[in-house]
Amino acid sequence: MGESITLLKSSMEQRIVGKGQLIDNVIAAFLAGGHILLEDVPGVGKTSLAKALAESLSLSFARIQCTPDTTPSDITGVSIYNSKEQIFETVAGPVVNHIVLVDELNRTSPKTQSALLEVMEENKVTIDGKEVLVPQPFLVIGTQNPTEQAGTYPLPESQLDRFMIRLSVGYPDTNASVDMVSRFLQGSLHEKTTPVLSCETILSLREKVKEVSVKENLQKYAVAIVEKTRQNPQISCGASSRGLLSMLRFAQALAFLDDRDYCIPEDICKSAALTIPHRLILTPEARRNKVEKEALMEKILSQVSCHED
Repeated sequence: MGESITLLKSSMEQRIVGKGQLIDNVIAAFLAGGHILLEDVPGVGKTSLAKALAESLSLSFARIQCTPDTTPSDITGVSIYNSKEQIFETVAGPVVNHIVLVDELNRTSPKTQSALLEVMEENKVTIDGKEVLVPQPFLVIGTQNPTEQAGTYPLPESQLDRFMIRLSVGYPDTNASVDMVSRFLQGSLHEKTTPVLSCETILSLREKVKEVSVKENLQKYAVAIVEKTRQNPQISCGASSRGLLSMLRFAQALAFLDDRDYCIPEDICKSAALTIPHRLILTPEARRNKVEKEALMEKILSQVSCHED
């Protein structure tokens, strides 16, 4: 286990400089079977991060560049009439791949955004009434820019809820920037990486994540955190049941990356901070007061304690 994860992380770090913790979280979400939303300003490496993961794995990859005129069929696929055979043939869209990068997701219309709802939850798409299964493992990485509002459509709650975690890439520190500049001038920063893990290995690792033990007291701790979000006066809509399950699965992945076959309270706490905030809907008053969801989640976590068995 440790060697496989180390190989994957090392491969990604060839492309993404100074972001070890971010890479760990991306790998954890992937092994947990969840989808990832990368949200940050342009030019900090959101697309590069997604491509670094894809190129480090022996899996099929597709990129969907969202624009206002992107249609649902551009994502899911179409049926084309074969005049020679006199039948309709189903042509699957780019979403039918192992890893799918949906770039600038909030640049396309709500109708097109909704084309991802089925596949992100049920691992299949329906094309003119015909169901097409996506290959396993399957991962959607969505990117969006939170500060550039012109020409964008906010993601609906149902869409946000399907992403296991939301991550911010952030600017690199000084040392990482110097290293990046050096690699760039040497021409090694954008070198394509060689796949280090096979499909079978990844599926095996995902099964091992599911086997990580979560004791009853930690299960109750996770439930208490979610219930606290539903009781907070600044939150009009708390975390969903899907959010609770995502929190537990991601916690298992964090423990697995830490080379443990059991979860500890810190895993649940770290998981909640990454899997819950983007699912919360604040009250109008909280939005007017510019309450940050992450800060509110941190406050909630400080109010809930984990009781030992």
